[in-house]
Amino acid sequence: MTKILRIDSSIKGDASISKRLTDKIVDTLGGDVTSRDATKIPAIDGAWIGAVYTPADQRSDEQKALLTLSDELIAELKAADTVVIGCGVYNFGVTGPLKAWIDQICRVGETFRYSEAGPEGLAGPKRVIIAYSSGGVPVGSAFDFATPYIKQVLGFIGITDVTVVAAEGVNIDEAAAIAKAEEQIIHLAA
Repeated sequence: MTKILRIDSSIKGDASISKRLTDKIVDTLGGDVTSRDATKIPAIDGAWIGAVYTPADQRSDEQKALLTLSDELIAELKAADTVVIGCGVYNFGVTGPLKAWIDQICRVGETFRYSEAGPEGLAGPKRVIIAYSSGGVPVGSAFDFATPYIKQVLGFIGITDVTVVAAEGVNIDEAAAIAKAEEQIIHLAA
């Protein structure tokens, strides 16, 4: 059975269009689903960075505790065959909660490493589907900073199979934007 990791990152809760899209994507794909609400993930800070760059065998109990959530998130990511990321676009970019999830999963020695040949991703391969929703910013436009950022981060950690399902222009015609996205979702299971 396919293992799916679902990441919801909208602060709008059940009113979120990206969350509605992730619902439909997960239902279409089927499988064993682990859900993560990124709005519950704290931002990283200096103490967190200090813990990350302290060798594991030298970390204090406090540093180990600081990395517990990050370790859980990385384990969820590595265990998944498919990751579905709800990505509402706020001010042309990703939400703060999605950025917090990304910061927690991008760890040297865990999801990437540096070598003489350059950075090497350790989290792939796996499939990622981005459930993109925006009030008026089309995917791939000059104003879309969200999808290029997510693809860059995922590629950095070794994940390059990325599909975007987009409900763009929901503030212009919500029904049409969602219908277009739902048409894209139908083809995901193939």
